[in-house]
Amino acid sequence: MRAKTLSGLEIELSKNMLDELNMRLQGQVIVPGEVGYEQSRTVWNSMIDRRPAIVASCLGVADVITCVQFAREHDLLICIKGGGHNIAGTAIADGAMLLDMSLMRGVWVDPQRKIAHAQVGCLLGDVDRETQVHCLAAILGFVSRTGITGLTTGGGFGYLTRRWGWASDNVVGMDVVTADGQLIRASSEENDDLFWGLRGGGGNFGVVTGIDYKLYPVGPEIVGGLVAWPASEASKVLELYRTLIEGAPPELTLAIIMRPAPPAPWLPKDMHGKPIIAMLACYSGDPEQGEKIVAPIKSFGEPIGDVLIRRPYVQLQSLLDATQPNGRRYYWKSEYLPGIKPALCEKFIEAAEKIQSPHSAAILFQLEGALNQLSNDHSAVGNRDARYVVNLASSWEQPEDDTANIEWAQNAWADMRQFSTGGTYINFLTEDEGPERIEAALSSGYQRLAEIKGKWDPENIFRTNRNIKPA
Repeated sequence: MRAKTLSGLEIELSKNMLDELNMRLQGQVIVPGEVGYEQSRTVWNSMIDRRPAIVASCLGVADVITCVQFAREHDLLICIKGGGHNIAGTAIADGAMLLDMSLMRGVWVDPQRKIAHAQVGCLLGDVDRETQVHCLAAILGFVSRTGITGLTTGGGFGYLTRRWGWASDNVVGMDVVTADGQLIRASSEENDDLFWGLRGGGGNFGVVTGIDYKLYPVGPEIVGGLVAWPASEASKVLELYRTLIEGAPPELTLAIIMRPAPPAPWLPKDMHGKPIIAMLACYSGDPEQGEKIVAPIKSFGEPIGDVLIRRPYVQLQSLLDATQPNGRRYYWKSEYLPGIKPALCEKFIEAAEKIQSPHSAAILFQLEGALNQLSNDHSAVGNRDARYVVNLASSWEQPEDDTANIEWAQNAWADMRQFSTGGTYINFLTEDEGPERIEAALSSGYQRLAEIKGKWDPENIFRTNRNIKPA
């Protein structure tokens, strides 16, 4: 079995070496051709087609330590898979030793302290289900099949961000296996430099094996969902959006989606495939008050579909899952915005009119609130001037359509980049985006992250990510 080393050379992994590793693991070693290999190497974005040399399926922290030590002993390239939902496919590398964490999905909730401990392989839905037993919620994203670890170490935002900040702002501690194979704790009291870097700086510094999240009272019911209109009403709906966001309480988060109508049962069949504009809302406070606050959305114009209702919080958290199934081809371009100007709205509508696939969308998502109240150096995520994010989310089925769909996202992004804060979301960066975009995502914290990298991973063991080289 040929595997890549850190220097880029290849070495032979003998059967004896793999047998030895297997005996040291509670999980198992999987090689190409064996059951489980294809599933482990596959990620959500089917544009990513890479083949690791071996897969080490980890069942606990001891397995992670063993794998890191084995990789060091043999100078192996490492890659790490949690949820496998990153658009750039950073979880998988050709010829590497893949640490597959997807079976480590335990969640333990302490309702008195309002803390949840979640293992590295958890998806958002795992955490939401367990915390909602206690009518509590962590600050996470808005697609339930996303992995928590990549989301959180990249910053993370969702429906509750306006109230309580980035996902990474609400982490109280992380368990980390370092480059020398040691398990340590990163928090504001222990290894605080590493804790700073892990909250937004990505997977550059070690293998996160568990995360402790602050929890907040949310649910079990919220008011959430979508109202849709024909795209011909886009200018009016965007003006309504601009009016509503100006005075929106922090409990209310609003997003705009323009796309061809999906074949959803709540939309008329004669509208399927035709351009629409939809407003997505979540009111996470008292549902009775929420119904009053979203009433102007529901009564605006003549909607063609309305599923903005009282519903369980966990249901809202999975509402968009069907729009992002595993196995499609995805390419995104995004920017943080300081506000929503009329000129931006015009460009946004123009971009939506040129969408190339029935699955693609142009999205505006509201962020402003708690994250803007902390200093820019509070954590590595930075971007404290971000109040909205625009995402040109291209999605399609066939490789022959790559060029048209990628160019749509790139062209739309080029038109809207003038409205940016200059920053962007690191978790939305695609495979082809270079160091200058990583610096844009990490803003003024980049040099500090390089210094932290130099301390905790001077040999750049963890490099198959949005890599920051040691200072």
